[in-house]
Formats: sequence, C-alpha cells, structure tokens
Amino acid sequence: MRALVQRVSQAAVSVDGETIARIGRGVVVLVGVTHGDAEEQAAWLARKVAGLRIFEDEHGKMNASLLDVEGEALVVSQFTLYADARKGRRPSFVNAAPPEVAEPLVDLFARVLAETGVPVKTGLFGAHMLVQIYNDGPVTILLER
Repeated sequence: MRALVQRVSQAAVSVDGETIARIGRGVVVLVGVTHGDAEEQAAWLARKVAGLRIFEDEHGKMNASLLDVEGEALVVSQFTLYADARKGRRPSFVNAAPPEVAEPLVDLFARVLAETGVPVKTGLFGAHMLVQIYNDGPVTILLER
C-alpha cells in the first residue's frame, strides 16, 4: 500500500463540475492499493500520516504533525500509484488491486485517520476527479507499507 502525502494550504475535489470535498491547511493523501494489501497496512499508514512531522513548528523546523497543527486531510484513491512504466510508453496497472479490494482499504485508511483526531474528507472512489492541490513548500512524501 502506498500513500503519497502532500502538505497543502488548501485542497478540493470536484466530480462532474461539483465540489464534493474541500479542506484548508493539512494534507492531501493519494492512496494506492496493491495485491496482498490488508487492513494492517491501511491502519499503519493512517497512523503514520497523522503523526508525520512535516509542518513547521514555532522555530520554522519541520517538527509538527498534522495533529499538532490541527490540520485536515483529503484522502483520494489513486490506483495509478502502482503504474509500471518500465517497458514501452503506456503504463501497466496490473499491480493495482481491483476495486473490490482497494475500495474497502481506502475507506479503512480514511476511517482510521479520522479516529486519530484528524478531520477527514474524501474523494469519490472510481470517479473521474479533478483534484485542486495547493502544495505548501512544496512538501511531498511517499510512504509505503
């Protein structure tokens, strides 16, 4: 399971021209699921994101977590995190888990993240989404479990 974490000043997700989720300061988490992933990986990654110290403290050092700054999270499923483009020019997505496996794990990730105390909004699984990200820093970190 992979989580691409981007620190943001704000973010939003739109589907069919309608904004379905919007956050202020916090993180956008693009979540990818592969074959063999289970609840353990989803829960571990969610707790890792909540405690990841990627926000500046009072001394300007990246020493504060999402919980410390009372930030929000926007969780978006992203099967393309498992793209394989080593051969040819068209990526293969055979390493991405099928929707019936991925969707419950992305949902669990969002639920566990919310249980840590982080306000969580989500995209719409399987939909064509427009994700507006104001990457702050920019700070982008890839986590894998």
